[in-house]
Amino acid sequence: MTASETSASNGITEDIRSFIGIESDPVTYEIERHAVERFACAVGDPNPLYTDEIAARKSSYGGLIAPPTFVRSLLPGAYPKPYPEPFAHILDGGSEYRFHEPVRVGDRITVTRKIIDIFQKQGRLGTMLFRVSVISYVNQLGQVAASQTTTTITYGTGEKDLGIDGH
Repeated sequence: MTASETSASNGITEDIRSFIGIESDPVTYEIERHAVERFACAVGDPNPLYTDEIAARKSSYGGLIAPPTFVRSLLPGAYPKPYPEPFAHILDGGSEYRFHEPVRVGDRITVTRKIIDIFQKQGRLGTMLFRVSVISYVNQLGQVAASQTTTTITYGTGEKDLGIDGH
């Protein structure tokens, strides 16, 4: 049996495997004060570093910053070609964040996603495809502000879940 036949028999085709290492189109966001304030309010975080300019200027940050998980609201662009998703349903397999630099009001953050691994497992739901991606959040100075390693799990047949193509 060839490697190609083995990949096809376990559900991971060469077309799917070709996405390992592919990076999404970059998207750049201007970090706006009101977006940061609304996010802090939505997550119930009253830290004045996110909303009180005077307090934030007196801090070691020198100005308003965003809550660490604010980056989750900054979505990466599409992959250069459509991902050939073989399954219909999607689960969030979890995320791990690393924070390196504060995201400041006024920053321009460029977001990209890169697939670093694809593998398959059998489970209660049948065959499940795991796609591990790293999302990078880079500021206008070229500094990585944060990174997020995320696992997306897809499985099953039938009508595709809404939004499955955006992951």
